[in-house]
Amino acid sequence: MPNLKARTPNPFAGLRNVGPATRKDFAVLRIDSLQALAESDPDELYRRLQIETGTSHDPCVWDVFAAAIHQAKTGEALNWWAFTPIRKARQLKGEFPASRG
Repeated sequence: MPNLKARTPNPFAGLRNVGPATRKDFAVLRIDSLQALAESDPDELYRRLQIETGTSHDPCVWDVFAAAIHQAKTGEALNWWAFTPIRKARQLKGEFPASRG
């Protein structure tokens, strides 16, 4: 039987911070193209992921989403941790989406 998974193109292959776990998150969120990713908001993706999975996710997931969206929009590949100070500042101000639970 042919391995269909091997033939399925990965639209996120060129993104620095997107590995297997994030690709699974994108599948849960029905993000299936770079254009869809570029049009996304990291807050909304983070909220939806928690709703769709029924569980809390580490806030670093938001950092990865923000980095991937940034690269999809601009082509600039920044490490996910470049977005951590932004998230932490928002958390201190109470402006970050709450974790489920």
